[in-house]
Order: sequence, then C-alpha cells, then structure tokens
Amino acid sequence: MSDKVRSTKLKFKGEKTKKKRKREDDSEERVGSSNKRKLDDQDPETWVLPENVNELRGPTFIMHPSDPSPISINFNSTTNRVVLSSLDKDKSEDSEPVSLLERVPTDVAQVWVTTRVAGSSTINLRTGTGEGKFLSCDSHGIVSADRDARGPQEEWTPVVLPDGMLAFMNVYEKYLSVDEVAGGSMQLRGDSEEVGFAERFWVKIQHKYKKEANEEEKKRKEGVGAPPKIDEGSTNHIYQAWGAGRLVVSKDDKKELKRARKEGRLAEAMLDRRSKLKSDRFC
Repeated sequence: MSDKVRSTKLKFKGEKTKKKRKREDDSEERVGSSNKRKLDDQDPETWVLPENVNELRGPTFIMHPSDPSPISINFNSTTNRVVLSSLDKDKSEDSEPVSLLERVPTDVAQVWVTTRVAGSSTINLRTGTGEGKFLSCDSHGIVSADRDARGPQEEWTPVVLPDGMLAFMNVYEKYLSVDEVAGGSMQLRGDSEEVGFAERFWVKIQHKYKKEANEEEKKRKEGVGAPPKIDEGSTNHIYQAWGAGRLVVSKDDKKELKRARKEGRLAEAMLDRRSKLKSDRFC
C-alpha cells in the first residue's frame, strides 16, 4: 500500500491542471537581500563611491584622473593652501599597479569633511587637518581654503554624472576644474562654463556615512504617507510673534486694526441707541 498522500481537492473531467508558477521576483529578492547583507557586512571605515548626492557626507577623498599620474585635492596646513598632489609620488618601482577606483587616502591632508544644511542641495567642504578651513571660490574663479566661516562662496552643488563621477558647481554657476599653468604644474580653478574632462572628479566616502544616508532616505520615504501635524495657533505664533507671543504687524496693518476697532465701537453704539429707542417707544 502506497504511503503517498492524495490530494483532497475535487477535479472534474476535462479540467486542465494548473502548473505552479514561481514568482518572477524571487531571484531579484535574493539578489537584493544578498547585496544588502554584503553592504551591512562591510567595514564602516571602508572607502566607497557615493551613488547619489545625499550620500556625500563625512570624510571625503577627491581624485582626478590626470595623465600621466592621477592627482588628489589636498590641503597644506603649513602654507594654508589647496594643492594638487600626485597619487603616485610615493609609489616604488616594485609596487603593483593600483586602479584609480581602488585608491584610498594615505594622508590626512587628502581628506576633506563634507557637511550640508538639512534640506539644502549644496554642501561645504572643510579641511580635515589644521583649523578646519572651508573650500571657497570667488567671482574670479580663484579657489582657496582660508576661511573659518561658511558663506555663499563656500557652497558647492555636487552633480553626479552618468559614469559615477562628480562635478562641483559654485554659487556663480561655474564648475571646479583642474588647470595646467606655466611650468606644467596643476592648480584648481572655479570658472569653467561646462563639464569636460578637467571638471570631472572621482569621490570616495566612508561606508558608514553611505549607510546612514540610505537609512535616512528609507525613513523619509516611509513617512511620506503620514499627514503632517500642524498646530495653526502655535505655528502662527512661531512665525509671526516674539516676546511673550506679541503679534508683529506693519504700520498699515495697525491703521486697519485701529479703523476696524473704531468702526466696531461705532456700530455697537448705534445698536445700543436703536434698542434704547425701541424700549422707550413701548414704555
């Protein structure tokens, strides 16, 4: 006797048997979960490429694929100047070649700290060494890092390009670029009108900040459906009053309020007079 369990589902003559269909997205889910585990298992200090501008935060390593040697944007704390340094200057003849995307900073002078104002598309780049100066660009395209406070000239708008590289636009809508000057030396400029080879940079951040940005974005998306809770009374006081809730109005508004109060008192007096005349008539 067979131990095979028979199905109790009734079948009718001529009825076609439906084959069980695997979910098409099973493989995608497995790949997605595998990538997530791989991302979570990474060392928080690992240097990775940002995939969008929101991930650009924290310690930042900026490189340019110059020829014959790639360079990094450094800050010399002794001279308080921005310098472009070859990434191959300490390379020995016996060392194996390393691709540009595998490069990581080996000196604190190569590291900048990216900060941003919440809700803003612009960033600030502060030196990771010295007293913490901000990278700035004036209206003539001169790039420097000698300011302790941030302002419009210290704001940069990062633009992620299709190949994963980044361009940086300043407040004058000009782009940061690598420029060759007399003698073959390189310097940073901030007056390029278009994005070409000189205006494209590879940027690396630490994995923990990329993960932090992704978690924030996930929370933001999950909270989109919830209606905002607004207390009109408190909101009006926040944005229209100060000092014990005193309402702030213009001179014209004060005149209108005064006139309205005067008209209101006049109307009340007329009503009182009419009611008094009516009562006297019936007496």
